[in-house]
Amino acid sequence: MLEQFKLKKGAKLVLATHNAGKLREFKQLFAPFELDLTSAGELGLPEPAETGTTFHENARLKAHAAAQGAGLIALADDSGLCVDALDGDPGVYTADWAGEPRDFNVAMQRVETALQARGATTPAQRRGNFHATLCLALPSGEDLIFDGDAHGTLIWPPRGTIGFGYDPVFMPEGFDITFGEMPAEQKHAWSPGHTGLSHRARAFAKLVEACCE
Repeated sequence: MLEQFKLKKGAKLVLATHNAGKLREFKQLFAPFELDLTSAGELGLPEPAETGTTFHENARLKAHAAAQGAGLIALADDSGLCVDALDGDPGVYTADWAGEPRDFNVAMQRVETALQARGATTPAQRRGNFHATLCLALPSGEDLIFDGDAHGTLIWPPRGTIGFGYDPVFMPEGFDITFGEMPAEQKHAWSPGHTGLSHRARAFAKLVEACCE
């Protein structure tokens, strides 16, 4: 079955996202492979309701909706911020914490307020991780799953304007800058022998090993 998932030069791939930030990251990641990329947003495909309670469930929902809607192999990402002191929240509801319309300044403040309410004021009490699940799906219904994590500490106030989402409050392990201050090539780039620090880059490295030529 794995041969069906091989992404060869010139292959068409639908990125199952309407998120401009995610689309930009994926296009940078896939640049070395010269694929014919489009997105669910660019094709006018509707966004499926993310009714799953796990990252795997939501990634599958999005990937299969795009694959069947476009009649092409599709890749979906479901990712989120999991904060230890908040019992893993916001987790699969990471985007929901930003309200509607999405405002991640609101989301970051909500996380900080929740941490303060738990008395989580020291770095050791403010540990968390970004998690990413990638699902590569065929129109026929088969799929492959790849997971990646980036561990670090939640800081306040937010720092940096690079990236998107919760990046300005997340300081990865071993660094004194946030994802919001980190150059793209350091955060989420991929090249042979080099994997970026982000959860998405780490999951992507596993996909490359299995599916890219």
